[in-house]
Amino acid sequence: MALIVKSNIKKAVEELQKGDEKKDITSVAEEVGMALERKIESILLDAIGRAKENKRRTLHARDL
Repeated sequence: MALIVKSNIKKAVEELQKGDEKKDITSVAEEVGMALERKIESILLDAIGRAKENKRRTLHARDL
């Protein structure tokens, strides 16, 4: 499953550091993308479980 666009990770890190005088993080290791994928899959699986427990077929933000 490819939810994370790896080229956007570095852009996001740069954006999150805006306004920070010290932009210490200048590169992102390859394994960060894989770790984010696993984390998102886990979050989605938990959310799917909550939606099913509430007998809904629609996943809502509140399930996250």
